[in-house]
Amino acid sequence: MAHDDSSAPAKPTKLVIRNIGLMLSGDLGRPILDADALVAIDGRITAIGRLKDVDVEGATTIVDAMGTALAPGLIDSHVHPVAGDWTPRQSQLGWIDSCLHGGVTTMISAGEVHTPGRPRDIVGLKAMAISAQRMFSNFKAVGVKVHAGAPVLEHGMEERDFAELAAAGVKLLGEVGLGGVKDGETAGKMVAWARKYGISSTIHTGGPSIPGSGLIDKDIVLEADADIIGHINGGHTALPDDQIRCLCERCGRGLELVHNGNERAALYTLRTAKEIGQLERVILGTDAPAGSGVQPLGILRMISLLSSLGEVAPEAAFCFATGNTARLRELDCGLIEVGKAADFVFLDRAQHSAGKSMLDSVRLGDLPGVGMTVIDGVVRSQRSRNTPPADRAPAIVGK
Repeated sequence: MAHDDSSAPAKPTKLVIRNIGLMLSGDLGRPILDADALVAIDGRITAIGRLKDVDVEGATTIVDAMGTALAPGLIDSHVHPVAGDWTPRQSQLGWIDSCLHGGVTTMISAGEVHTPGRPRDIVGLKAMAISAQRMFSNFKAVGVKVHAGAPVLEHGMEERDFAELAAAGVKLLGEVGLGGVKDGETAGKMVAWARKYGISSTIHTGGPSIPGSGLIDKDIVLEADADIIGHINGGHTALPDDQIRCLCERCGRGLELVHNGNERAALYTLRTAKEIGQLERVILGTDAPAGSGVQPLGILRMISLLSSLGEVAPEAAFCFATGNTARLRELDCGLIEVGKAADFVFLDRAQHSAGKSMLDSVRLGDLPGVGMTVIDGVVRSQRSRNTPPADRAPAIVGK
């Protein structure tokens, strides 16, 4: 397993990206930007526009996009990390590194529930959450940002426990329903305590996914009022359509669609959100590692699925995995906007796709090829080993 990431630059950096063929913003309100160049200094975007209009002097790295598309790095809203780049689920090493090759630059933990011997007592679960928060803050496998330290709710937790967790740096709750607390009344009280101290929450939705979890139906979801309706399309077993529609219409919280869920239910949720004019609530995750394994291309597959079968423009579908998630999760990435983190993925049409462009290929259900990823202004990977090969790939042309 890789050890602590030591590739962060020690000196000031200036990244210049030129010859961008298409720039996706991550913002549903304006998903495509009229620009062919971008500048980032010390990991933050400082300029977006035409190459002739931006300051490129003093660049420490120059990337020629070769006409490919530039998008914000993809965000996986639902993962279950354990220790570094290893997971006991399928006993796999290097899963985070592999997901980077699927364009994912940020991950959000929905609970470190696969940890062998996971403690259920209050002292133990708090200690594990604080430890996970510290470990993943210090350890960034190939630069990927994993927001972890997400305790699951157990009976006996009091308001002071959430205050203590928040003071220690914990900002997430694991999936409500994966611990001992499975009723709406108790969950609602604890979620409110968490929210009071700035800790965001996700609730398991649908049938049980692992031993110890249980059915969480619409009534429990509504009463708990968590910030994110986790895998509303099931993880793996989805709620009936009438309950999904009820949650879309009666609850204003985030609607998380996951790869390891029910695809028909995902499309139903998407169409319902579109019907009520609330696509800004839709976010994407994989719910991996899981019994289905690890899906390095899971987020790209969801984008392709929702665009090709959900009748959503592909540039909008990319927003579900970038700007929407960043806004609901209060992240400083996910948007190509001055001041945001310089986290990017370069994409192009896969070789021999029937689509005439990258976006057209996604609309037809194909996966795009990943040509490069950048995190905090630093190139972290080049042509993907996991996606179909792209027609074109960017190149580092100056350092």
